[in-house]
Order: sequence, then structure tokens, then C-alpha cells
Amino acid sequence: MTDEDKIKRAFQDRDWNEIKTHDSWVIFKVMAEFVEGFEKMAKIGPCVSVFGSARTKPDHPYYKMAEEIAAKLVRHGYGVITGGGPGIMEAGNKGAKSENGKSVGLNIELPHEQGSNVYIDPDKLISFDYFFVRKVMFVKYSQGFVIMPGGFGTLDEMFEAITLIQTNKIGKFPIVLVGKKFWAGLFDWVRDVMLTEGNISSPDLDLINLVDTPEEAVKVIDDFYSKYLLTPNF
Repeated sequence: MTDEDKIKRAFQDRDWNEIKTHDSWVIFKVMAEFVEGFEKMAKIGPCVSVFGSARTKPDHPYYKMAEEIAAKLVRHGYGVITGGGPGIMEAGNKGAKSENGKSVGLNIELPHEQGSNVYIDPDKLISFDYFFVRKVMFVKYSQGFVIMPGGFGTLDEMFEAITLIQTNKIGKFPIVLVGKKFWAGLFDWVRDVMLTEGNISSPDLDLINLVDTPEEAVKVIDDFYSKYLLTPNF
């Protein structure tokens, strides 16, 4: 279906039988994705989600940094969850796999750009049709978030996590943004515009940690759990 067809379809009148039949099947598909996700993810133990661009190439410094962060997280007792695709996601799974750690992939079915990478544990690969179901799995089963440079999808995942923490819908798990140069402009705007306009509060800025190295990224997560006298083996 083309973009034009999708737009036209949104304005078409449908009879009640068509609406009921179509929407009922959508509900069952959504339920099936939630059930599969909950069943598989409930067994993974403590994990950190690594977000970032699908377009980052293996020879890019950010790819190598994500791979190193994931490997360090595994050595410190965490599993790694990614979006299951190429780029930064592949790097995260590759780093986890290199240390024989849990390597989880939450893949999204797209018409272009994304297929699952080969570094995901076969029993921990889940494919989704619906972004919103996939995002529930990220935030429900992650004990921390490492966010590498990326595009709109990365921003969506990042702000989803920040919003749920800000509104106390999930615990105040650590959020680590890697690459100060990449992220600085965005968070200058958050501080200088959003905060100044009163749309967020000063403590909200403390939810975010900006770092530049794999060591700093993993330290933020370790320090967070040390503060609560917890270890990754909880």
C-alpha cells in the first residue's frame, strides 16, 4: 500500500462489520505480541537496553564504542537488549555475544532498513509488528538505558524512557547518553528553552547522564546500583 493509499484509506467511510472484523483481528495480533514478549522476556534477568542508529556502519567509532559498552556490561553481570537490527543494535548484541552474555533482540518488521542481526541468542529474538508493544518490552524489562547517537527512532525510545521515569510509571533507572558532542545541542535546548518555559522542572535534568567513554557509561549504571546496595544478580 502506497503512502497516498494509506492517506485516502484514513478518510474512507467503513461499515460497522468491516470495522469490527478488522479491529478485532488487530486486537488479537497485539495480544499475541504481548504474550510472546512477556513469556520470553520474563526469563532474561537483569539487562540494560542499548539504543542507537540502525545506519551506523561497523567501522564507525560509535559502533565500536557500543560494542565495547555491551561487552563491559556483560562482564559486570548484565545482559544486553537491543532493537535487534543493524548498526548500533548489532554492535550491542555483538559485544554481549563476545562475552557469552545474554543477547536479546526486539526486532521490528519494517519494509526497509531492518532485519535481525546474527549476534542475538536464538531463544531471545522476538519480532514485532507494532512499535508500541516493542517499546513496552524495552522499558518493562530493562534496569538501565544506554543511548548512543541515532535518529528519530532513538529519540522516540529515549524520551519514552525519560517520560515514564519522570512520571513515576517505572523506577528511576539510569539513563546514559553517550557522545556529548552529539547530544549537547539537544540538551542545551532542553535546559535553555523547555526548562526556562516551565515545561519541565530542574530535577528532571538529573535523570540524564551525558558521557563520552564506555568506562563512564558502565560506571553510571554500576554506581546507581551500588547506591542501592544492589548487584546485577538480584
